[in-house]
Amino acid sequence: MIERDDLRAAVAAGVVTEAQAARLTAMSEERRGIRAIMGPSDEPFELFRGLNEIFIVVGLTILYFGWLAVTGLTIFNNLGAAPVSVVGLSIVALFAIAAAAQYFTIIRRMVAPSIALACLAGLSLLQMGLGFASIEDATIGAKATITSATVFTGLLLYWWYFRVPFTLALIGAAALAFCYSLSLANGAAVLDLENAFLLSAEGPFALITIALGLAALIIAIRFDLSDPHRVTRRSANGFWLHVVAAPAIVNTVALTLLEADTAASNLLLLAFLFVIALFAIIIDRRSFLMAGAGYAVALSVIVLEEGASVVILALGFGLV
Repeated sequence: MIERDDLRAAVAAGVVTEAQAARLTAMSEERRGIRAIMGPSDEPFELFRGLNEIFIVVGLTILYFGWLAVTGLTIFNNLGAAPVSVVGLSIVALFAIAAAAQYFTIIRRMVAPSIALACLAGLSLLQMGLGFASIEDATIGAKATITSATVFTGLLLYWWYFRVPFTLALIGAAALAFCYSLSLANGAAVLDLENAFLLSAEGPFALITIALGLAALIIAIRFDLSDPHRVTRRSANGFWLHVVAAPAIVNTVALTLLEADTAASNLLLLAFLFVIALFAIIIDRRSFLMAGAGYAVALSVIVLEEGASVVILALGFGLV
């Protein structure tokens, strides 16, 4: 049987390319059913594959912010004075990021640099969107809509070509910003951050959050069902969409019930958290458990007061 060291030697000898070696490894793991040899409570998750990737991420970050310093391009400055220049410089940065992603993501198949480049692409798209929005005089809502639409569309194209799963989390955030800015442009009240996730608050933000959370959850489950052994990139796509869906759904419902602070609302919150925990176990994703854990602690403190310490201790043991 060919081991990983054999593949590395083959790459070094020029027999196969790194991309071909990565595909062979993925196919081998899928055929052996790598999910079966993992622990029953394991959830595949990978942010980097060694210190080399960390060094590359540091280098890419320094390079990007060095570019910002040399060009004077920032998110908040110089937009009004020369928005066309901001757009042009952002496009140059995006081409450079795409070239780097072609090497680190497509050819080298690196995880951490791919995530870093997706974040840098999001920042450049934000700068470009702000530049577009500053070309013409418009309301705050219209400018926010133009900016968020630019980021959302650009990230969608980035994910379509490079297929970096983490990009889906950024797309979810951009979609939320776009929907809210669109409602703001149509006359909705300006966002009150203290009450942003309350269903009882004015404005559509809480409903938009739940709707997008449910949409992300449905797409995530479709990815999970297409890869039950969780050995391909589809599983990673599902993971990051679950990361988006869990706080969007849980925060909105739980904060609303917690804010009501009545016996009935506390009982409903307890039932909701139980359903969320059961759902997380059924779909075998931990993001919903993590999102609900904080509210379980808060509820125990409110209801049990001094006796909450025992519940918190038990919750900690359960999560571990």
